[in-house]
Amino acid sequence: MITIVEAISKKSLTDYVKFPFSLYKNHPYWIPPLIDDELETFDKVKNPAFDNAEAYFYLAYRDNKIVGRISAIINWEEVNNQQKKKVRFGWWDVIDDIEVTKALLEKVYELGRKNKLEYVEGPMGFSNLDKVGVLTEGFNRMGSMITWYNYPYYKDHLEQLGFVREKEYFESVFSFSDVKPETFAKASDLIEKRYSLKTVTFTKTKDIIPYVDKMFDLFNTSYAKLASFVAVSDRQKEYFKKKYIPFINPEYILFILDKNDKMVAFSIVMPGFSEALQKANGRLFPFGFYHLLKAKKHSKEVLFYLIGIEQEYLNKGLTSIIFREYYTVFKQKGIEICNRTPELEENNAIHNLWKNFNSHIDRKRRTYRKDL
Repeated sequence: MITIVEAISKKSLTDYVKFPFSLYKNHPYWIPPLIDDELETFDKVKNPAFDNAEAYFYLAYRDNKIVGRISAIINWEEVNNQQKKKVRFGWWDVIDDIEVTKALLEKVYELGRKNKLEYVEGPMGFSNLDKVGVLTEGFNRMGSMITWYNYPYYKDHLEQLGFVREKEYFESVFSFSDVKPETFAKASDLIEKRYSLKTVTFTKTKDIIPYVDKMFDLFNTSYAKLASFVAVSDRQKEYFKKKYIPFINPEYILFILDKNDKMVAFSIVMPGFSEALQKANGRLFPFGFYHLLKAKKHSKEVLFYLIGIEQEYLNKGLTSIIFREYYTVFKQKGIEICNRTPELEENNAIHNLWKNFNSHIDRKRRTYRKDL
């Protein structure tokens, strides 16, 4: 018999966070999250996502043993302002038993019907800055800190329960040794002069902070047309500023300003933390912090996290400036592998950025939908 219990107490939420650690124990490609970081994500006081969203966390038990978990989420900004009558599900992990998945999803359906919503979509988090999608291809390659890994049967469970594909995401990789600077070096100088642009780069994290609010404003405008986009609020800006910026090498963040010092483009690249997170196994102490710090300084992999460009500057070659700056930094640091984060299949603008790079798709993931 399967029993579904809402995780409310700190202990039950900790059990919720820790369940994947047993499900994927010693798995070579699963990347453990930081336990305290996950608990803070689910804290309705600390996480500003709850200003515009509600979420419930459920554990599935059989014979007093946890066999699955799921979150049921409503982003009210999306429902009320975008008129998307959707209930989300995320942080879904389960043993290979479709009855467990079915029982967990019933809690998501209940929340949707209670609020007169029309369909379910997932897996996805509170917003576009959270993890997204079921992995459908690329199971034999290590994941990243910003994506979920899952067994192949996850997709099968959803399809057998009547879910259909909603959005497709591609993840790509390329070797830094294949990058040819002549494809962007000369153009970058011409574009800077033509549009009177200047690049702002950093060596200290504290110098980045004054620009972060403007960066998120540009993020909100440059990504607004994408499906299911939810703007970052002022309180979320402060939250992300404290939570994520210190993890990123300051050299991996850059901004492009126009002659009036208005931000017209930004880019964030993250060091490859995957192996460090595996060694940390969910905990910063006693040794996890050391592994992450070492990766921050010495990882030979990078992850292109976000690139945002003002609408009026799209297709004007600003990415050549971004690539020029990163080429110099990556060469100094001995970077070998460059990874791209999940990109929507329909986002042709972002795909075109990489047309001169010898990149290939190595993972695919998707969200699934079911009408209520």
